[in-house]
Amino acid sequence: MAGQGFFCRGALVLMRVLVVYCHPVPESFCAAVRDTVLAALGEAGHETRLIDLYAIGFDPVMGCEERRLYNETGNPHPMPEQAEQLKWAEAMVFVYPTWWYGLPAMLKGWLDRVWTPEITFAIAPDSGRIRPLMTHIRKLGVITTCGAPRWWSYMVGHPGKRTLTRGMRALFARRCRTVFLAHYLMDVSTPESRAAFLGRVRHAMLAF
Repeated sequence: MAGQGFFCRGALVLMRVLVVYCHPVPESFCAAVRDTVLAALGEAGHETRLIDLYAIGFDPVMGCEERRLYNETGNPHPMPEQAEQLKWAEAMVFVYPTWWYGLPAMLKGWLDRVWTPEITFAIAPDSGRIRPLMTHIRKLGVITTCGAPRWWSYMVGHPGKRTLTRGMRALFARRCRTVFLAHYLMDVSTPESRAAFLGRVRHAMLAF
């Protein structure tokens, strides 16, 4: 697939899918979700890459000098290997736990440090208007677990979901399609509820 972009196998469009995973516990349910995502995408024929933020020891803290250079054009990216992953991808899937209604600090720090100007967006000098630069991303998957019930998650605004499916999605292709799945009431989940959710994840990724 390298350099070829999208192609079809039957009715399915095959893509290069970047899976971004964030959870510190290797035996967590999120790890089972991650494995289900990768297996189903592979079974469907997609090419995948995984960024496991805790496994690679990603540092989410943006330092003083990095912040000073953030909006200056022409500077090398502070994490070029991560920037290359964004350029490679044609679709993205995020797998993470929802903590205090939002993204884990590790994942937020990855967005802060890796999604820089000139790579993911450009700012017009006259108006400050943002121009998206991630228009090669045509599909977005967001899969999470929530301790709160569904109704309360939406009552408080589901900030983690909004960050990815609205804020980051705005930098993607205009017609980028989004898949969002959440296992609510995770703190009182059962083997049956978790198995059912993994089934939903597998079905969604096979059809991704």
